[in-house]
Amino acid sequence: MRNLSLFFLSLFLLTACGGGQDKEPATTGTVDKKEPVSKNSTAFNASFEKLLTSYYSLRDAFVEYDTAKVNIVSKDLAADAGGVKLDELKGDSSSGVQSTAKDYTATIQSAAGEIPGQKDFTKKQRQFQAVSDAMYELVRTVRYDQEKIYHQHCPMAFDNEGAYWISNSQEIVNPYMGKKHPKYRSAMLECGDIPDSLDFAK
Repeated sequence: MRNLSLFFLSLFLLTACGGGQDKEPATTGTVDKKEPVSKNSTAFNASFEKLLTSYYSLRDAFVEYDTAKVNIVSKDLAADAGGVKLDELKGDSSSGVQSTAKDYTATIQSAAGEIPGQKDFTKKQRQFQAVSDAMYELVRTVRYDQEKIYHQHCPMAFDNEGAYWISNSQEIVNPYMGKKHPKYRSAMLECGDIPDSLDFAK
C-alpha cells in the first residue's frame, strides 16, 4: 500500500512539472527576422563603413604600439574621411547636418594627417584622441545605423587626464595603454569604462 501511494505521488509530481519532457515552443516554424532598414543611402553607408574600418585599424595599431602601421593607417583614415558621401545623407540639408558632419570629417582628415609627422608616440596618441572625439561626434551627427558604437574611456591616459575612443565591441582594448607602453601592465590594456553607446538602428 505504501509503495502504491509513493507511485501515485511520484506520478502526480512528474505530471505537475511537465511530465519530464521538454515543453514545446510557443510557436512552430521559422520566424524571419527582418533587418533594420537604414535611414541613409547605400552609398553613404558604404563610405562610412570604410571610414570606420580604417579607424578601427588605426586604433588596433595604437594597441600594438606599432609606429609604422600607425603612420600608414592614419593616411588611409584621412583619405577615407574625405571620401564620406555626405551629400547622400537623407533628410533636410537645411538642418545643418551635412555642414556639421563636414566639419567633423575635416577635423578627422586634419588630425589623422598630422599623425605620421609626429616623432613622439605620445603626440601621435594626442592626434588619435582628436580623431576619436571627432569620430564620436560624427556618428552622433549622421546617426549611422548599421552597427552599435561604444564610446569608451581611459581615465589613466596622459597622466590621468583621460581620453576617449570608439569601438564596435563592448570589450575594452585600450589604445592609450598599448602593449609597448612604458607603464604597460597586462591589466592596463583592459582598463577603461563605457560612458555611452550609440545605436541608431532602433
